[in-house]
Amino acid sequence: MIGIILRLANAMLVTVTMSTAVHAAEPAMTVFKTSGCGCCQKWITLLEDAGLKVIARDVTSGELMQRKRKAGLKAEHASCHTGEIAGYVVEGHVPIREIRRLISERPQAVGLAVPGMPMGSPGMEAGGETEPYEVLLVRKDGSAEPFARYP
Repeated sequence: MIGIILRLANAMLVTVTMSTAVHAAEPAMTVFKTSGCGCCQKWITLLEDAGLKVIARDVTSGELMQRKRKAGLKAEHASCHTGEIAGYVVEGHVPIREIRRLISERPQAVGLAVPGMPMGSPGMEAGGETEPYEVLLVRKDGSAEPFARYP
């Protein structure tokens, strides 16, 4: 019995160590946001809790909009904050699962966007209230297509 418990404990330790090593190899994300946005900070905290290193930069609204346009985002893709990671843009309340998928698959794209601020998206939790939303893959030509859907 003790042998089984030791093997299980060892297997759990290996799994945690491998998971930590994989996440430690991830690039850091820089997030540009305005200073007073609470949902941006909630999203950042969720990313950090998932093991992603985040560097938050407070900028003016004008600077934030210029950064979005320069990255190749259209107004219909916009949200309250803009992240940059591994050469991609991450606009809005994108789940960590989709960010990791983006980095892993490396599609030819500007990045991901969750337009607006949908209730129930990461950082936008409010008493269990949710609305369906899509994570869009924004292509370099400005077009966008669904990358993931959340009910």
